[in-house]
Amino acid sequence: MPLLDVKNVEKIYTTRFGGQKVRALKDVSFTVDEGEYISIMGESGSGKTTLLNILAALDKPTKGEVLLEGQSIVSIKEKNIAEFRRNNLGFVFQDFNLLDTFSAEDNIYLPLVLARKNYQEMSRKLTPIAEKLGISGILKKYPYELSGGQKQRVAIARALITDPKLILADEPTGALDSRASEQLLSLFSKVNGEGQTILMVTHSIQAASKAGRVLFIKDGQVFHQIYRGDMSNDQMYQKISTALTALATGGGNRA
Repeated sequence: MPLLDVKNVEKIYTTRFGGQKVRALKDVSFTVDEGEYISIMGESGSGKTTLLNILAALDKPTKGEVLLEGQSIVSIKEKNIAEFRRNNLGFVFQDFNLLDTFSAEDNIYLPLVLARKNYQEMSRKLTPIAEKLGISGILKKYPYELSGGQKQRVAIARALITDPKLILADEPTGALDSRASEQLLSLFSKVNGEGQTILMVTHSIQAASKAGRVLFIKDGQVFHQIYRGDMSNDQMYQKISTALTALATGGGNRA
């Protein structure tokens, strides 16, 4: 059984003015196995953010089903959604989403505090994560004292500390310079190598080239995908670049 199973998902919005219907997603189906590292790419307006919001249980599809380890995300009651996210999903955002009045340590602890874990347990879980991410020395600092790369490492630690089944990353390198981006992607590869499943939405070919599989969304559909196989990062980069060019000019084959 796959870790994540997306079945025939469709999302239709009704515009606020005029009542017109807009189909953001159409018949999207794919699976994610445990331990996979997948990038989702597509032009602005292609539907990738809508898809991510549905996978994050932040939105519900008009039709279709999303299963995480066989459990339907779509049918979770509203009162239980926050707990479901906290127990199963980790999030890494482009703008970090850190609380400025909390230290880095307290930002990382937040999901465990909401889950009512005791301090000793939180501290025990943080120590190895902080060492792995190289942030042990900045845990007492506040976000305004940190660089973009350090903030994103703190955000990754916050995502990892709950032992999530799936990490969802939304343009995680978007606010970083090239050096910090490369460091972040190296960390993603490292935690994925230890078994963490990652699903990342990105516009960056460089970021996508680190993944094991790339899904291309076009006009609300999974239009094409690339598997790494035995390709190097450079070969993966070239393959993705060629696919994006083909999709932008109307070429490519529907997945």
